Amino acid sequence: MILWQMIRFAVGGLVANKVRSALTMLGVLIGVASVILLLAVGNGSSEAVKASITSLGTNALTVSSNAGRGSATAAKALTVADAKALATDADSPSIKSVAPVVTTSGTALYGNISYQPGSIVGTYPAYFETANQKVEDGDYFSNDDVLNSRKVAVIGATTAKQLFDTEEPVGKRITIGGTPFTVVGVLTPKGSTGFNDPDDVVIAPLPTVQNAFTGFGSVNQIMVQAASAEATTEAQSDITRILMGTHAITDATKVDFRISSQTSLLTARESTTKTFTVLLGAVAAISLLVGGIGITNIMLVTVTERTREIGIRKALGAPRGVILGQFLTESTLLSVTGAGLGVAAGLIGSHFTIVGIEPVVIPESVLGAFGIAVAIGLFFGSYPASRAASLRPIEALRHE
Repeated sequence: MILWQMIRFAVGGLVANKVRSALTMLGVLIGVASVILLLAVGNGSSEAVKASITSLGTNALTVSSNAGRGSATAAKALTVADAKALATDADSPSIKSVAPVVTTSGTALYGNISYQPGSIVGTYPAYFETANQKVEDGDYFSNDDVLNSRKVAVIGATTAKQLFDTEEPVGKRITIGGTPFTVVGVLTPKGSTGFNDPDDVVIAPLPTVQNAFTGFGSVNQIMVQAASAEATTEAQSDITRILMGTHAITDATKVDFRISSQTSLLTARESTTKTFTVLLGAVAAISLLVGGIGITNIMLVTVTERTREIGIRKALGAPRGVILGQFLTESTLLSVTGAGLGVAAGLIGSHFTIVGIEPVVIPESVLGAFGIAVAIGLFFGSYPASRAASLRPIEALRHE
């Protein structure tokens, strides 16, 4: 029997049991679509995190305190004095600019609109360049605004949309925690990463935020911009040396602060998201396995129902290979059709945002999921096909 005849008989067998065949293909469809979509979500999450970190620039360094992190020694918090020491050290040409940062939260009011931004940041003008924050409308606040503790603010695109909608924000006054702030600029949108929105922010002069919200104590972190990407290692050494001096630390193994570069953050996050993607893929692969088991069950039922037909065909001279080929073709058609529909469903689903993440399809996952689904169809269909081909004609004809 030539191939097209096998396919014709196989199609006839599947069409004769439309509902059963459809449910089996649905299982394969769900498995393939799950693999493609879950891996796309994991990859999209990784890309979003990578874009968020690299958007800060390759020469940005973040200094954080170990206070409250279970340090063996009494960790000293970071202060504005530490930032000034970094900015004024004459022996540190690797350090281009320094910006102490405090963060807090609060509700912003404009007219009858109330909205809580993701964060309220108090800092120096150097922060904008270090964090790669560009102004799309208006301007940054200045060093003079910091020295005079002026109540001015630069807001993110999301905050501007929520408070002002289509109205021009620059020059308008918003109130946060009873303190009025005049909007002097709106930041260029960076886009959401799926975990947080960098555009949902209010940035104001550090003394203003300290006076209104946090008090004049420690700062959350210090942003440092190295002179160049190549100078980041030297800048880290200079930061360590200076802060050891301001914190009166003589043993380099007992520093009470940590320095993070964008490269180290990117490496750590990529490792985490890669593990996350692998776990998602493993979960999705279980769906493919379930689909394969479904093919086995359906084909076993099919063989049982068509035992007399098999007996008649073998009695008329059909060789074992023909019977084996027909049932293998049926199981393969089930898996190929289900896998093809699963690929289509996965690609269509990847055009939608899932849990705040834009899925990014991995081409290898499409080919891999399709190939594995077909292989599973052959593997799980081989036992029922072999069982059918091994039936003795006389026993098959006696089957009720």
